[in-house]
Amino acid sequence: MEVQITSENFEGLKNGAQPLVIDFWATWCGPCRAIAPIVEELAKEYDGKVVVGKCDVEENDDIASEFGIRNIPTLIFIKDGQVTDKLVGAVSKAKIEEKIQAML
Repeated sequence: MEVQITSENFEGLKNGAQPLVIDFWATWCGPCRAIAPIVEELAKEYDGKVVVGKCDVEENDDIASEFGIRNIPTLIFIKDGQVTDKLVGAVSKAKIEEKIQAML
């Protein structure tokens, strides 16, 4: 299940026991809406192994700024509090899953 990432819960998730995938998106972004079902599907498939969260860049610009997000959608992969990888743009499920597998 996807988690809504906000300034309030971000630090806890970033430094949590499970790897974290953050989907930076906005409601007006077409490519963001295109990959949303893929991200949701992966969140269900990896439930209990990886935390998958969505971060609205307009509501949480502080988090987006911390990672230098300039284009959306951007997926950031975090393990042990450190960024391990990043994908920019509407990418395939296989590509996202490859990055998730690398963290496990």
